Amino acid sequence: MVSHMNDDKGLRERVTKQGEETIGKLAQDLLDHPVVSGALSAAFETRERAMRAQEAAMGALNLPSASDLERLTRRLRGVSQRLEGIEDGLDRVEQRIETIGNSKTVEERLAAIEAAIERIEASLAKPS
Repeated sequence: MVSHMNDDKGLRERVTKQGEETIGKLAQDLLDHPVVSGALSAAFETRERAMRAQEAAMGALNLPSASDLERLTRRLRGVSQRLEGIEDGLDRVEQRIETIGNSKTVEERLAAIEAAIERIEASLAKPS
């Protein structure tokens, strides 16, 4: 029974392989045939002309074409990435400001500056 299953499996693999080879050869022969290759070239050229005509018609109606929407999508992604970078930078600046703002040395320096200004004002206020 096991040998019968192996035979079935081997036969199936050979038939599959032969079928793939035959289909590949047929496809290659079709592509090599001048009528088929000419028809494919004409079809692709017609598709290109139709796409250009569609874009022109959409432009005349002031409607965006698929390529316009694709360009806009790429631009929006770029702007979005740049905006994320700016947001990250602002977050770092905010953290730095919080770190500096919580520092006692900044408060001490500000107090010293205020005291120096008061001394200068007092000395200016004295008549010479």
